[in-house]
Amino acid sequence: MTGKDKIESLEFVYNFYLKMKDSNVSLAYEGEITHQITKAFTSLTESNMANDEDYSSVQRKVFHVMVECLQNISKHAEPIGNLPVSKDGRGIFMISKSEDEYNVTTGNVVSNDKIEELSEMLDNINSLDKMGLKQLYKQQIREGRLSPKGGAGLGFIDIVRKTGEKLVFDFLSINEDQSFFILISTISRKQR
Repeated sequence: MTGKDKIESLEFVYNFYLKMKDSNVSLAYEGEITHQITKAFTSLTESNMANDEDYSSVQRKVFHVMVECLQNISKHAEPIGNLPVSKDGRGIFMISKSEDEYNVTTGNVVSNDKIEELSEMLDNINSLDKMGLKQLYKQQIREGRLSPKGGAGLGFIDIVRKTGEKLVFDFLSINEDQSFFILISTISRKQR
């Protein structure tokens, strides 16, 4: 690495730090999502939230959403290009906090042929009220089509049921075969 490369690298790190601070990101990670990583994140988040004195019900919701989102990446993330494949998925995970809410943001690679079905499922979940979500959850448990990796959308349904907030999502094209799936789950810090 040349001197110029090192300076550019240092500037990138500092700019990244400033951007995270501006966005109130308290935890950011990119890499393989394993059971050990999930345990470490919940422990770190528990320590941070204890300092903030959030309601225990808010803390439980944040932990629940974190685990659901991390399991989703672990089970369903696709490898990028020719990178070596392991049994655990790879993606990004961030938690940010404002005065009113926590946001759990995840991102992972998905095959473009899965986008339409995933989009329709998430739009359907977002369109339902509390009773509709409860009915859909029960229906998916009874007759849901499980994917080869074990999902029937139950995690997404459960996140919306627990948080009472719509899921925000998008797919950013990587190439003709893959896109980057970004999901934001919001948890209110106010007692309901």
